[in-house]
Order: sequence, then structure tokens, then C-alpha cells
Amino acid sequence: MNPADTAWIIVATALVLFMTLPGLALFYGGLVRARNVLSVFMQCYAIACLMSLLWLAAGYSIAFGPSESGIWGGLDKAFLAGVDAESLSGTLPEVLFFAFQMTFAIITPALIVGAYVERINFGFVDDANDSMAIYEAVSRVIEWDETPDEVLAKMHSRFD
Repeated sequence: MNPADTAWIIVATALVLFMTLPGLALFYGGLVRARNVLSVFMQCYAIACLMSLLWLAAGYSIAFGPSESGIWGGLDKAFLAGVDAESLSGTLPEVLFFAFQMTFAIITPALIVGAYVERINFGFVDDANDSMAIYEAVSRVIEWDETPDEVLAKMHSRFD
């Protein structure tokens, strides 16, 4: 475990979470009429709650669990099964890696709120479904230390 990596990822996790709650909520709240501000806030917070639960239940396991096919991570790490205080993901504690990746799973569908703000009342469920279908699959393919060309080559080779 690298203490410098751990400290930086803790800070980065907090910054990404603050980008969603309250940052994105306030930004989108400033773009709407006064009567819709509360709706935007609640959509951002509801997405954060729902995605946190979905990431814990299955998202992390699908994206980063052990796999034989390379596409589906399985459900071996659902609800953080087998993850304890000593588990590492690279040089980071696995629980911290889980939290860091969860913040991006949260902000991904929260960004979509801006597309339908003032058009629908409370439609975060579709965003969560989209995130479970897309974010986990894409994060499964992308490795942290690869160039964009390597990522595209890997994606192409899996569908040949």
C-alpha cells in the first residue's frame, strides 16, 4: 500500500463527490425556473443514493470482479464480498478504490439530469439503468494504464 496514492485518492474521491453533491445540483438548479430548483436538487440526490446502492449491490462486482471472459466481472464481489481492510487494488485499499469508482458511477447519470431538466418531473430511474448498462461495461474494458489506442484495440479484439 502506498500512503501517497491513498491520500491523493481520498482527496480525489471527495472532490468528485462534491462535484455531484452540491456542485452539479446547484449548477443545474441555477439553469431552471425557481419552481423547479427543488426538483433538480432531489433528482441529483436521489441518483446519488440509488447509484451508491446499485454500485454496492452489483456494479463494482460487474466492473471489477474476477472474470474469465473479460467482459462480465460476475457477482463474486457483490456487496463487497471478500473485501476486507487488508484487500488491495493495486497500491490502494480496495474499499477506497470502490469508493473512488463509485463517485464516477454516481456522477455519470447525474450529468444526464441537465438534458431533461424541466422536461420531466422525476426520471432518475432510467439514468440508473443506463449507468448499470454502460458505465460498468466500459470500466470493465478500460485499464488505468492504457493509452486510448490500446483501449480501442482491446475492445475491437473482444468482438472479433
